[in-house]
Amino acid sequence: MLDIKDYPLSYAPDSLEPHMSAGTLGFHHGKHLAAYVNNLNGLAKGTPFDHMPLEKIIAGAAKSADTMGIFNNAAQVFNHDFFFRGLKRDDPSAFPAKLASAFGPKEKFVEAFKAVANSVFGSGWVWLVRDGAELKVVKTANADTPIVHGMHPVLALDMWEHAYYLDFQNRRADFVDAFLAHLIDWKFVESNL
Repeated sequence: MLDIKDYPLSYAPDSLEPHMSAGTLGFHHGKHLAAYVNNLNGLAKGTPFDHMPLEKIIAGAAKSADTMGIFNNAAQVFNHDFFFRGLKRDDPSAFPAKLASAFGPKEKFVEAFKAVANSVFGSGWVWLVRDGAELKVVKTANADTPIVHGMHPVLALDMWEHAYYLDFQNRRADFVDAFLAHLIDWKFVESNL
């Protein structure tokens, strides 16, 4: 069984302000992620997925429509945890050289990421991934996650309304801008490259 305590924040809830409020972070992490953990535990109890590692649950549950509820909750636990681990306010670390090799200057990466993020319809995720030797920006819908498509996540942006609505209301593009300008932990990105 998973526990929300297995997915702690590595920073104080107010440390991302003013770009992400403590209220948004508390609600997002403390309510949404916790609900996915609790739902997954309830759905997996008494099934072959009970007590499996999270990534094995995701891989196994993605194979059948009968286990889609387990997949959705497990993938959302993974996606949210990955998103939260990639956040830091105004990180002064250098733009990773591997990203510069793949995208050009930081502005080109931001432009590419923003274009994909602003094309998300409804709920989903934007990812910087390693797909074989290639780095690219992709989007996934709902709870889908790149790990079931053989891609290695490097950075994630949650595009569900609960990620931004308290701070930005319907201005989702402003949330994307704030994320790209102020909320990326570049050392985390570097560690995933």
